[in-house]
Amino acid sequence: MGLTLTEKILKAHIVDGEFVKGTEIGIRIDQTLTQDATGTMAYLEFEAMGIPRVKTERSVAYIDHNTLQNGFENADDHRFIGSVAKKHGIYFSRPGNGICHQVHLERFGVPGKTLIGSDSHTPTGGGLGMIAIGAGGLDVAVAMGGGAYYITYPKVVKIELVGKLKPWVAAKDVILEVLRRLSVKGGVGKVMEYVGEGVKTLSVPERATITNMGAELGATTSIFPSDEITLEFLKAQGREDAYTPLAADADAVYDEELVIDLSALAPMAACPHSPDNVKSVEELGKMKIDQVCIGSCTNSSLADMMKVAHILRGKTVHPNVSLSIAPGSKQVLNMLAENGALADMIAAGARVLESACGPCIGMGQSPNSGGISLRTFNRNFLGRSGTKDAQVYLVSPEVAALSAINGYLSNPTTLGDMPKMEMPEKFLINDNMIELPAPENEADKVEILRGPNIKPFPETFPLENSISCKVSLKVEDNITTDHIMPAGAKILPLRSNIPEISKHCFTVCDESFPSRAKELGKSVIIGGANYGQGSSREHAALAPLYLGVKAVITKSFARIHAANLINAGIMPLTFVNPDDYDKVKEGDDICLENVFDAVEKGEMTMTVGGEKIKLACAFTDRQIDILKAGGLLPYTKQN
Repeated sequence: MGLTLTEKILKAHIVDGEFVKGTEIGIRIDQTLTQDATGTMAYLEFEAMGIPRVKTERSVAYIDHNTLQNGFENADDHRFIGSVAKKHGIYFSRPGNGICHQVHLERFGVPGKTLIGSDSHTPTGGGLGMIAIGAGGLDVAVAMGGGAYYITYPKVVKIELVGKLKPWVAAKDVILEVLRRLSVKGGVGKVMEYVGEGVKTLSVPERATITNMGAELGATTSIFPSDEITLEFLKAQGREDAYTPLAADADAVYDEELVIDLSALAPMAACPHSPDNVKSVEELGKMKIDQVCIGSCTNSSLADMMKVAHILRGKTVHPNVSLSIAPGSKQVLNMLAENGALADMIAAGARVLESACGPCIGMGQSPNSGGISLRTFNRNFLGRSGTKDAQVYLVSPEVAALSAINGYLSNPTTLGDMPKMEMPEKFLINDNMIELPAPENEADKVEILRGPNIKPFPETFPLENSISCKVSLKVEDNITTDHIMPAGAKILPLRSNIPEISKHCFTVCDESFPSRAKELGKSVIIGGANYGQGSSREHAALAPLYLGVKAVITKSFARIHAANLINAGIMPLTFVNPDDYDKVKEGDDICLENVFDAVEKGEMTMTVGGEKIKLACAFTDRQIDILKAGGLLPYTKQN
């Protein structure tokens, strides 16, 4: 029986555990990446481990999230990350060099390698044939120190692409169709592996758009084969030496299968407030819009930008629409400037932003109150744009550009024949904004530069055998990390200051939660299904840790957040009977007894108002040891 591509790469990297689905495995990590919204904490954690030099093949620190300098905090964090990178053997991508996933695809990604990043959209690297996984900053810090990264050995879903996309239908429409069919919970515990004749019709940037938004499925990662299209991309980047042909065996066996006929797809949009709330553009009709934002790690490649420039050429953005465009990297921006496409965008009235995450992470360009915003991004969670009552739709660059001109949601298939977008054989290579680390023999001379906003990792506490406390908060299904720990221009600068950022924890749901939890001193949170979907931000676990949360009890968890809770020393527990969720309310007194025995057995009893409710705690031996130690950081120090 043959192997899937996922299995081939994982098998080659297993350092702990068995090659058995559903069991925990530890894999060797070849590359890591961080960005500045998660990086400061990740490097504080790496420092706390006392390891002088990273042990990966390549680790890169990117500055792309917190690039709005409204106060000293972001600039101080950038300076700190740059000094840590120089001292500890990490490449440093300076502000303005581009979005981490776009730059990593261009300059560092290698087929067949493993990559984890402290950003949930790290699976972008799957477009190059990598096993690329989003993780919490602490997991990335451990990997940089040479430790294994642990996941549940995933199921592998075969997504067979047949046919070819029609003109003006995009890779964005492919992943929106997958989300429409499978939902934001459909990928949990799975890897999406793309195969079939249709794969050959997609460029690497198109493949990367699809793997990037695989994160919205809750998938562990997504992956495409490494083929002649991959080689063509790497040659254009002057990195053909990194190429390795990779594909699944012809007789590979998959756990699930899905077939998508590319030729049957039409332009689509994810409607508010979830990436799986997908309808066709035709179905939505000529909806008046207020704003269009083009860019993000999902859709900011040179090919995307050239299509946008073609649509805008000789036209003017509608007077009732604000159009902003953020090319994904300095390389893309430079090439647009050289070939004249940037001039077409500017002439049309586009507001050209720096090569950074920008509006996608809530850093500027918030829509008007009640505004309708079309975005080529990957998430449209409530309030993520910075305007709570905004209606955000996720669309392709082609839909976005045409709609910006017309002033209403528009179907680009009405444009007729699409010109062939020939990409240059050689891209502009200029890595002058990537700083190399100091030689190992000079690392001692490098001073770590810390600003006053940078606070140490919060105190953790070993697992208690008996926990008696109140329920400090009860929330519904599909709570995202944006609900738990909001992003945006006001809050992101506090990412290196857990005491301060904790004041904003869950304020999207309940503004009184931080003060209530702090006053209780010890509490638990009750949640619904798919709790913690979205970002990899470990702050969504560290802020509750600081506020005294001992356990989070839900119907089900998103993968990365559950891991981050364990890393922080907080127990993620689930109701054995999901209906028991209705029996617990905010303010209830709860008791968890004989916790040590319970975590070994995998089932715990919670007493609420005299009633006993069964909870599942399916932890591995390693996770139990982490919880007993008080989190991954003290566990790593001990081991």
